[in-house]
Amino acid sequence: MTPLRKRMMEDMQLNGLSKGTQEAYISAIRQLAEHYGKSPDCITEEELRQYFLYLTHERQVSRSTCTIYLCAVKFLYEKTLQREWPTLALVRPPKEKKLPVVLSQEEVRRILGYVYQLRYRVCLSTIYACGLRISEGISLQISDIDSGRMLIHVHKGKGAKDRYVPLPQHTLEQLRLCWVSHRNAEWLFPSGIHRRSLMATSRTHVCSKSVRRAFHAALVVSGIRKKATVHTLRHSYATHLLEAGINLRHIQSYLGHQALWTTSRYTHLTRRAEDLAGKTIDQLMADLP
Repeated sequence: MTPLRKRMMEDMQLNGLSKGTQEAYISAIRQLAEHYGKSPDCITEEELRQYFLYLTHERQVSRSTCTIYLCAVKFLYEKTLQREWPTLALVRPPKEKKLPVVLSQEEVRRILGYVYQLRYRVCLSTIYACGLRISEGISLQISDIDSGRMLIHVHKGKGAKDRYVPLPQHTLEQLRLCWVSHRNAEWLFPSGIHRRSLMATSRTHVCSKSVRRAFHAALVVSGIRKKATVHTLRHSYATHLLEAGINLRHIQSYLGHQALWTTSRYTHLTRRAEDLAGKTIDQLMADLP
């Protein structure tokens, strides 16, 4: 590990960035260094300007990817290297107004039915049933389950915020079934190969890559052609709750969204709500002269 990378990692830790964010930033800086074949602290401002033009016009990266690159570069040069470069103020990833992919309730059940390994199936099922992010789902601990109040305590979600989410009875039963299969003293989804003895003594949770691979394999076998990911389960959860008549404010709280407008985008995805709105408008306007 180079001294510069070590310093940047320490700075990110001091700044309270999550492990996932740290990994994404390091990856982005590594690709920048590989593009020019030299250490990032030797890259000039003009080279940096040309790099973002390259990302925009040649690689045509998505807005989210460009945002990660920009935030990583800003952190390195402004926080770690203490450089103020006007070029960084010019880079603005274009705004996108894309709606997320959503699965129907039947499609969710179909995909999960093709996840054959119990640990992965219960993990994915819990992510959907509780609207969790993948990082929140894989890191669930036994102590996070409040079966008395039927709640899950999510620790350090996005923005390092805690929250409680409702725990369905069926999900609780599945979690208990999964735990009995390994009996780890801490983790609900421990790491390790599928031998009970190894999972029982594991000191860390299952990795996100394994869960993503299990979901993708099930998606392929299911024959569903939507470009779904594990995060699609969270989008589907929010949409299904909205369709069922759950108040938007409650959904905002369950998802851990800071702003209501973030949650309100799911109103554009609810077919049942749109049908109901159309019928209501017809009734209201039926007796117009």
